[in-house]
Amino acid sequence: MAIAIAIAVLTLASLAFHFLSPWFYTPIASNWGQLDDTVTITLWVTGVVFVVVNLFMAYSIWKYRTRAGLQAEYVPERNQLEAWLMGLTTVGIAALLAPGLIVYARVIDVPKEASLVEVVGRQWNWSFRFPGPDGKLGTTAARYVNDKNMLGLNPDDPHGQDDVLIMSQELHLPEGKPIKFLLRSLDVLHDFSVPQFRVKMDLVPGMITHSWLTPTRTGTFDLLCENLCGLAHFAMRGKIVVEEPAKFETWLAGHQTFSQAMAEPAGDAAAGKQLYASCASCHGAAGEGNSALNAPKLAGQADWYLERTLSTFAKGARGADERDTYGKMMAPMAMALPDATARKNVVAYIKTLPDSTAPATIEGDTRKGHQFYQANCAACHGGAGEGIKAMNAPRLAGQSDWYIERQLTNFHKGIRGTDPEDSFGPQMVAMAGPLSDERQVKNLVAYIKSLGSK
Repeated sequence: MAIAIAIAVLTLASLAFHFLSPWFYTPIASNWGQLDDTVTITLWVTGVVFVVVNLFMAYSIWKYRTRAGLQAEYVPERNQLEAWLMGLTTVGIAALLAPGLIVYARVIDVPKEASLVEVVGRQWNWSFRFPGPDGKLGTTAARYVNDKNMLGLNPDDPHGQDDVLIMSQELHLPEGKPIKFLLRSLDVLHDFSVPQFRVKMDLVPGMITHSWLTPTRTGTFDLLCENLCGLAHFAMRGKIVVEEPAKFETWLAGHQTFSQAMAEPAGDAAAGKQLYASCASCHGAAGEGNSALNAPKLAGQADWYLERTLSTFAKGARGADERDTYGKMMAPMAMALPDATARKNVVAYIKTLPDSTAPATIEGDTRKGHQFYQANCAACHGGAGEGIKAMNAPRLAGQSDWYIERQLTNFHKGIRGTDPEDSFGPQMVAMAGPLSDERQVKNLVAYIKSLGSK
């Protein structure tokens, strides 16, 4: 009797939890309301079966409980009951499958007027590409991928020359216009998913998959990878910004085409030398850094990372937090460089400076640091701390250890990497999360410092 009551109570409690639960659909932001309808139908069909079966089971336990004078009867077959079960099961399965098949037929039937957007996934970040005025995307191949041509576009394909490259974690889309996503992976299996859009699709290495939707409301939405794609899978997050078409066109016009990126001139080191004069008073004439002035070593760091860091400071995405004392000192210095050309020139000069290993100032257990580094850092920054541009991970080996320690602490505390304009900072915030102990940080930094001395 107690078991029957327990089953009935659990069944009714599950039902009440479903209807009273605050966790349900995120507000939809696309044309795929039919997917919500399909899920709702599935919940009703499975819910009815769940309630009926469990209550029938509770009733049977109560009805046929052991009582004096009663004896069970064995009935191996009952055709009428089996016919009812087969009929009801058939109706239930049809109700589950039919809506999904109808919706899937629409998912793969892309409107002819849909605009193209290529989504490229790699461990562990997103990139995007729009066709230029010719309306066609250029061809790609893995053999073309390098530090300058990160998406692997065919340099000999004329259709690719005007393609617009979005080398950040943020994609903008126009409201009210159908979009066809061409999905491509450069390494492992990823998944393109925005919960508010409802549709999702895998990015399969060696294939081009696709999906489509029409954004129906403006806003900023999280872009997630929903396939376990490796160590930093949890940090592979981007942003989708849906805005009015006019704003979208303005945003798109602010990005380089493939031909512009390939033809971009190198920085002028001679012009950069003059600009560096204001930097030398803190960072040193040879870019060696000065811990007394809280200025890290610059010589030997990757040029692309120095440019991105200066840009991040210049647009206020770093150094704005009141707790970032030294970042606030650097921000106005970066803003003094008038434009991207000036930043490129000063970085070109820094690249000419002799690279020497910064002195060690942090002591720690390098054995423990090595264990943490190999498990959490090496996949992006390289086994020798050399940095990997494809991972957006700068060089660590040979750099100022006290500065690395401070930045890890800043990432852990959310002082750095939380500004909406900092596209890549949130990944490091997530990766620095496990470093909650000061000794653990010192062990890691001490090991990184040992890489620079080999």
